Amino acid sequence: MEMYLIAALGLAGLYMAWNIGANDLANAMGTVVGTGALSLRQVIVLAAIFEFLGAVFFGKRVTTTIAKGIVPIDLVGSIDPNLVVTGMLAAILASGLWVTLATFYNLPVSTSHATVGGVLGFGLSVAHLGIIPYSAINWPVMLRIVLSWFISPVMGGILGFSIFVLIRTLVLHRAEGDVEKYFVPLQVLTACYIAFAHGSNDVASAIGPISAAFTALGIIGEEIPDWIFVLGGTGIVLGLATWGYKVIETIGSKITELTPSRGFFRSVCNSLGGAPPQLHLPSDFHHAHPGRFGHRGRAGKGTFIRGFKCYLEDNIFMGSDCPRGSRNIGPYIPGA
Repeated sequence: MEMYLIAALGLAGLYMAWNIGANDLANAMGTVVGTGALSLRQVIVLAAIFEFLGAVFFGKRVTTTIAKGIVPIDLVGSIDPNLVVTGMLAAILASGLWVTLATFYNLPVSTSHATVGGVLGFGLSVAHLGIIPYSAINWPVMLRIVLSWFISPVMGGILGFSIFVLIRTLVLHRAEGDVEKYFVPLQVLTACYIAFAHGSNDVASAIGPISAAFTALGIIGEEIPDWIFVLGGTGIVLGLATWGYKVIETIGSKITELTPSRGFFRSVCNSLGGAPPQLHLPSDFHHAHPGRFGHRGRAGKGTFIRGFKCYLEDNIFMGSDCPRGSRNIGPYIPGA
């Protein structure tokens, strides 16, 4: 029976990692393909390299938070290890199915939110059954995680505004001729960083729950082995390669017209807005992606402040009466 559980957990973790690659990573890398800076094949190669590096070298911190920082897994496991296994399996399957559904409809959603919600749901279930008290759930950590979801889009907006003003002042207004070509290599560099940062943070959504279950079964110790991170990294890259094109197509071409300068602007905000792995917090990079709901609005013609306001309303307050054309706060380049 234990072998079946181990196999089911491994497949569930691989399935969730595949979902992350198909939705989350595709969402983060969509602008690079949308501007033509890189082809989809080139993005997959870069993602494969830097996702693995980020996952293996920096993925352990956030993974530990999801595995043991929310629900007292050791306490539940000491009462019934199989309860931890079934709970983590349910959490990862529930979040995985939701992300699959969202990806099918080309919707960029948060895999981190889904996984954290699934783990918290397991904790609330065992507390409701009287196995642990509600106070045993680590509410201060949950508060920090939720706050990071609000802080990420705000930081993305602030950094985006600062970078936009800097680029427009120092580059766009002083440049002569076509300056777009200079942003292509900059986009490639930011793509590499996004893949690295994404691997260090979001791999935890796939392997955090299965690490908790493997620990409860005594398969691994307190230290999470590298092979689990390799499993997660493999699934993420497979997801991007096999189904990620759906979200990449939406982010890269169907929401708004992209140029290399706009794509670079968005990629920088995307990469800098997520919570760094040193904070041990599972955050989501697409929340720091300004103008996700934009259509063809352009900053520089009096729409930037309005667009920034709409961006915050869409990402923080989850609703806005702003017209679609005012939400894109990418830099305006005459003739672009």
